[in-house]
Amino acid sequence: MKKIFFLTILLTLVLACGKKENVSKANSEKVVTVWAWDKNFNVSIMEKAAKKYEASNPGVKIEVVDYAQSDIVTKLNIGLSSGAGKGLPEIVLIEDYSAKKYISSYPGYFANLKGEIDHSKFADYKVEAMTEKDGIYGIPFDSGVTGFFYRKDILEKAGFKEKDLNNITWNRFVEIAKIVREKTGVHMIPGDLLGDAGLLRIMMQSAGKWYFDKDGNVDIANNMALKEAFKVMQAFHKNNVMKATSGWGEWVGAMNKGESASVVTGIWIMGSIKAETSHKGLWSIANTPRLANVNNAVNASNLGGSSWYVLEKSPNRDIAIDFLNTIYAGDNEFYQQILVENGAMGTYLPSQQGSAYTQKDEFFGGQAIYQDFSKWVKEIPAVNYGAFVNEADSVVLAALRRVINENANIDSSLKRAEDELKAIIK
Repeated sequence: MKKIFFLTILLTLVLACGKKENVSKANSEKVVTVWAWDKNFNVSIMEKAAKKYEASNPGVKIEVVDYAQSDIVTKLNIGLSSGAGKGLPEIVLIEDYSAKKYISSYPGYFANLKGEIDHSKFADYKVEAMTEKDGIYGIPFDSGVTGFFYRKDILEKAGFKEKDLNNITWNRFVEIAKIVREKTGVHMIPGDLLGDAGLLRIMMQSAGKWYFDKDGNVDIANNMALKEAFKVMQAFHKNNVMKATSGWGEWVGAMNKGESASVVTGIWIMGSIKAETSHKGLWSIANTPRLANVNNAVNASNLGGSSWYVLEKSPNRDIAIDFLNTIYAGDNEFYQQILVENGAMGTYLPSQQGSAYTQKDEFFGGQAIYQDFSKWVKEIPAVNYGAFVNEADSVVLAALRRVINENANIDSSLKRAEDELKAIIK
């Protein structure tokens, strides 16, 4: 009986020690929390990155939390506004257009990665979006490099071939659009002309211009690129070459139903275009049209894109930086993987020499599309997005509506827009 009693005590002690060891192990594990949106893109990619890093860092757990983008904006602002920074993650995904607003509004809350990450290995325009004064506060992620996606069959029916569609101006684009409309009955491009600033952004950045100058000052009234962009939009309206759409569904639907012959937008649209499998081999991609009459305008631009930011006061800040540095600033194989599996084109330039970038895409007629995009991404002019992109969009679109609907003068409309924006951000 005593023997059984002592064996029971011994077993209890062994189990207790085992529990203590497990608890100790759990407590010693370093958890890096990441906030991101889009389960099939950003979240999926970050989970792949986490798996790679955890494999060689067994004491670290990368926990990726999937939130809607709007929820991240709300939670981030609440956490940063409180002053304590509690409840925030180590790493957060922020859209490039919003980055400077966060950095300038909450100084000291985002880790300055200058000197910790080799930013020279990333596309210049992405680095500019996260640069404030003497600091660089993020690590670049995906590109919104734009392209001129077009239906070869429709354009050929109107008499145009590949050589006619590369390196063109927006003025030439309108001329082509008029002929396509006349000969095929198809609109050249879909969109919400007076409600979506996407095309205006593309046109401006291709000329190295934005709503703000390099120093962050409002630059609307005397912005030659914006004036020329307004003229292009006037031509779209006057010649009825844009298929009017409202919202994402109608916009993509116009492409997939053959109601538009082309679209000029970011690389991220490819998945939606390829979703219409019956169009395999009918599409091709040329470089982005440039503005005429604007110095330094190029046939390359950007729309969208996001990057990763580390919270300075987070518990495992240093591990978070090492994680991003190891995977996003040094793992070429990772970038090949996410290009093939997720259609994500990063802006880490060394990775663009990889095998995935030379593959031909049969949906686009055997074109080596990523090779083309990797060339264009290096040509995108860097601009200062500033801290008030959405506010600028609002006043500029109001100005465009006055020009289109009321035949208002472009110069006076842009001057009014500039005054309105200055009043908003005063």
